[in-house]
Amino acid sequence: MADGNTLYECVTEFLMYLKGVLVLSENTLTSYKCDLEQFMNMPGINRHASIKTVTVENLRQCIGELSRKKRAASSINRFISAFRSLFAYCRKLGYIDVNPAASIKSVKMPKRLPRFMTQAEVDELCNQPAVKELLWEKRDKALFEMMYSSGCRVSEIANLHLSDISADFSQAVVTGKGKKDRIVYFADDARKAMREYIDDRRCRFGPLHLQAEKSFFVNQHGAALSVRGISYILSRYSGGDGTNHHVSPHAFRHTFATAMITNGADVRLVQELLGHSSISTTQRYTHISTEKMIELYNKAHPHGGNKDE
Repeated sequence: MADGNTLYECVTEFLMYLKGVLVLSENTLTSYKCDLEQFMNMPGINRHASIKTVTVENLRQCIGELSRKKRAASSINRFISAFRSLFAYCRKLGYIDVNPAASIKSVKMPKRLPRFMTQAEVDELCNQPAVKELLWEKRDKALFEMMYSSGCRVSEIANLHLSDISADFSQAVVTGKGKKDRIVYFADDARKAMREYIDDRRCRFGPLHLQAEKSFFVNQHGAALSVRGISYILSRYSGGDGTNHHVSPHAFRHTFATAMITNGADVRLVQELLGHSSISTTQRYTHISTEKMIELYNKAHPHGGNKDE
């Protein structure tokens, strides 16, 4: 790349690098593209000028502009991460002599616990398909039980194929962020629901529709169920037609992690099951209730109050 290339040219090349070399997921690529496009449209930023003209003051003004628009801290930090990665890439390749983003820090995040469901809420939601019969009872029951049992991301569930799941429905290989595979497991309730769904699907579409390369979850026309489709299904059962306590697909993942930690699972194990690259992400789920802490303490301590006489 010649000296003095524009910001736009650098952003274009950087996005190609993320896609072709780092092989980031489509969702991550879209986030980078949106944030960097927003960056190039900021006041004081000229996409057609040399990238060398961007200063640390320009970057701070961009952050201030987002703050004035009352953007969430998480959105601002994602924006900062995008341009930090861009300038680090350009500095590494010698397109700029000084990295203006090197001294830019992330904004302080409010301490917010992940949204999770109680056991009673999970049970109520998982029973909704049989109670309300809104869409496809067997499929929707299996979907909810699998999400709760495995802690999978909604995209991982949507991308599951029949060949990814063991013959006894006890486990599956999922592909997570960074194209990393891991094994997830399914409890008895999930396995039972999965078998009933597959039997029902065979009756609907015939045995040829259960070929290994087929998606595990399909819509009522037999096509692969998308992330958006899963979100819609959950919105129906947790909305006004169902429990009237709306939850997102990610709430199942939060609930799985919280239940595992609360019931004594090692945080490293939970990290592996969730597919987190950093244990600090998993440690958000160590917010065990006071009552549960006392219960675990009494069971473990020699002078605990719950010992048999």
